[in-house]
Amino acid sequence: MGIQSTGIGSNLDVNSLITKLMAVESQPLTNLAKKESSYQAKLSAYGSLNSALSSFQSSLSSLSAASTFQSFSATSSDTAIASATATSIAVAGTYNLNVTKLAQAQSISTPGQVSSTATIGSGTSTVTFQFGTISGGSATNGIYTGSTFTQDATQATGTITIDSSNNSLQGIRDAINTAKMGVSASIVGDGSATPYHLVLTSAKTGATSSMQISVTGDAVLGSLLNYNPQGTQNLSEATTGQSAALTINGIAINSVTNSVSAAIGGVSINLNKIGTSTLTLAANTTAVQASVNAFVKAYNDLNTSIAGLTSYNPTTKKGGLLLGDPTTQNIQNQVRKTLATAVNGLGGDLTTLSSIGVAFQKDGSLAADNTKLQTALTSKFSEVGGLFASIGKASDSLISVVSSTPATQAGAYDVEITSLATQGKLTGDTNLNLANTVIDPATTLNVILDGTSSAVSLPAGSYTATQLASMMQSAINGTSAFSVLGAAVSASIDANGFLVLQSSKYGSSSNIALADATGTTAATLAGTSLAGTAGANVAGTFGGNSAIGEGQFLTGGTGTAADGLKVLVSGGIIGARGTINFSVGYASQLSKMITNFQGTGGTLVGSTSNIDRSIKDIAKQKEILNSRLFDTEARYRKQFIALDSTLSSLTNTSTFLTQQLSALTGTKSY
Repeated sequence: MGIQSTGIGSNLDVNSLITKLMAVESQPLTNLAKKESSYQAKLSAYGSLNSALSSFQSSLSSLSAASTFQSFSATSSDTAIASATATSIAVAGTYNLNVTKLAQAQSISTPGQVSSTATIGSGTSTVTFQFGTISGGSATNGIYTGSTFTQDATQATGTITIDSSNNSLQGIRDAINTAKMGVSASIVGDGSATPYHLVLTSAKTGATSSMQISVTGDAVLGSLLNYNPQGTQNLSEATTGQSAALTINGIAINSVTNSVSAAIGGVSINLNKIGTSTLTLAANTTAVQASVNAFVKAYNDLNTSIAGLTSYNPTTKKGGLLLGDPTTQNIQNQVRKTLATAVNGLGGDLTTLSSIGVAFQKDGSLAADNTKLQTALTSKFSEVGGLFASIGKASDSLISVVSSTPATQAGAYDVEITSLATQGKLTGDTNLNLANTVIDPATTLNVILDGTSSAVSLPAGSYTATQLASMMQSAINGTSAFSVLGAAVSASIDANGFLVLQSSKYGSSSNIALADATGTTAATLAGTSLAGTAGANVAGTFGGNSAIGEGQFLTGGTGTAADGLKVLVSGGIIGARGTINFSVGYASQLSKMITNFQGTGGTLVGSTSNIDRSIKDIAKQKEILNSRLFDTEARYRKQFIALDSTLSSLTNTSTFLTQQLSALTGTKSY
């Protein structure tokens, strides 16, 4: 029997032969590996390009925001006296401030009590807090004489319930603080025989936040808490509610808080102490200049990255991984074309980068002339914003651009207003000036405001027409069902003595109605006119195309050039209202372009997806080829084993024959 081990007996090196044959058979696998490596390298190069684009896009974030070009810096010569912040509607200038009073909150206290936990009165009582202005008369030891109290209609009336569960100083304190109705309560001990005082402090500063407190129910509790600045005062004033007083460029200003926001348009002034200071407002050109220079650097970094990926070295005769790549060329060309094309701007003469000192160099990079840039920022700050961001500017001061969408196209849009927005309003038909209106205890009205219905509690009392309007405005606006939604009313008395309730909201969803609940009827307040008239939405066109009105906001219709352009029409006349210039600046265009490059369906995603598919195809080919090579090697090995066995058998036969011949040759005859 022949020897079975390959190469044994035949001396045939089967393993070596198979290895060499398989090296030839495996050549396609080597080629696929080289191709896969090439694809992986290109995929990595696309990753570098994508990263460079993202870095460039990050540099555009501040320049693409309209707020960047609407910011002002406010500098105070003495921040210990006053500091300030400015918004986009501020106007550059210098203002002289003289602060003579700081705002403070009213604080009142009860007479001393022996115990903070002792029971006060019995039964159930309602304590009502109203806020307003104490005027006239005089004050001695914290008690007013001959004064009047006028309720502030803008502040909500608050109530708490005192019963056997909380009828002590501590219980009253906790009930007031839990109610969060604009009063903070504390207990202060003075060390005397009756040391405990309930101290009530208005949560708001200003003369208009002084308190009036009325108690219905237990007389003992009323003898402690009733506080009417024009009548019985069972508490004494420790600190007078006071508004801030100052002059700005010689004009007298009063403010209920130490934050003055209505004196200079777009500026909030914080008063810190009495004294004089100079406030300087100027456009925040420093931040914008820094952003423009960062944009120039980021573009040059992107340009350098693309150059490295697409370059050719004649010495080494090697090119970049993306040399000649159409995707990369397309991206580079689109970015350069965008920067070289003028934008519509905001109607001024700044329409190109070169107009602010940013220009292309011979090597394709950008360079900034900071002197020219600073001049443009100083003299035409808002127009520079039109070069970079998506910004709109209306020629009519009562129309302001609120927002836009990526669908909004640059251009000049003529504005036509066909109807202005109105507010829902209820006007009564009872003359309230004829006599005081008496509100019975436990009176509530059902009020429907802007589609929301709620019961509203009215404080008992006798009210003049003006007092009644203030009380109702305060009561309705203080009802949580409305306040949490931002719904509110203004109340007034018209020339006929009729109650007028008007929603603060504009548009078709704005309305107000009254209905009876308990106590005094709605008819007592408004007569037979208990259902109001709904408001209306603004209506008009942009560039001759119908726009969509919602309240005071008008928005460009879908599919039009002004698609998504949203403006606030805060008043004015019916008819032609000037022009809105809308600019889609370089930063906005480029940021959107890069998002498209990198997004689903973008050129980068498409190219990398193609490479990913090619790599997956190669992996499948390698799998098939490896399987085929395994079979081929097995076949070769089987064949060579057979050959080896045959050669071994032939070798054995040869040896046997040789031995036989040798034996025959050596035989002798006798």
